[in-house]
Amino acid sequence: MTVLGFCNLRVTYGERVAVESYNDILHSGEWVCVIGPNGAGKSSVLRAAAGLIAYSGSVAVDQKEIPATSARWRARHIAFVPQSPLIPLDMTVEEYVFLGRNPYIPYFGVETVSDREIVSDVLHSLDLAGFERRFLATLSGGEIQRLVIARALAQQAPVLLLDEPTSALDIGHQQHALELVDRLRRERGLTVVSAMHDLTLAGMYADRLVLMHEGRCVAHGTAADVLRPENLSKYYGVSARVHREPDGTIVVIPNRGERN
Repeated sequence: MTVLGFCNLRVTYGERVAVESYNDILHSGEWVCVIGPNGAGKSSVLRAAAGLIAYSGSVAVDQKEIPATSARWRARHIAFVPQSPLIPLDMTVEEYVFLGRNPYIPYFGVETVSDREIVSDVLHSLDLAGFERRFLATLSGGEIQRLVIARALAQQAPVLLLDEPTSALDIGHQQHALELVDRLRRERGLTVVSAMHDLTLAGMYADRLVLMHEGRCVAHGTAADVLRPENLSKYYGVSARVHREPDGTIVVIPNRGERN
């Protein structure tokens, strides 16, 4: 069992407060999606959990405070898919995904048969089989995004952080990637935190939504609880219809030509 906890998280950039008093607890197998307009603080919550930025308050995995852990420990326990990853264009696809196995390879050691099987399985799962020898400079934006997800999944960390993981993907690969994450979190008990702009997709896959505005959580709960026309109007400044499908899926449909 893995528990990811946030307690009074506060993130600042100079004088600007990006996140204020963020609190949540996630358990193994749970998927929480953080939503909100641009600048709401979504990415800062994920970057704090990944140990990439300074903050006050507490972020802990299994009661281990993130700043007190080593980089190697974090890499074994937390996998992060950033919104704008740095891409080494002279590296091959296989070399890049193998970076996800580095936390398990001894210093001056080499990858094992098991490492190779893990990388091969992940590449196949994300429609990247056959790309192994291609250089990253030759890939499209959508292929790069799938590759970054592949590297994170190759880490096999119990906590997975996804910052806009489908923004460059076509609709087929969006579904493919999110279905894979959903399957793995159910099979392996992954704890997933994502930040997404597509509200319909967010509601389809996450157990809970957290709506942020100006650094604060202003609504949380199921998609039906959070994705209400009044919330979309107040915090996104948009007029939208919210439709419930027979299977319970919540679909957000902006009203053309109308903006609050």
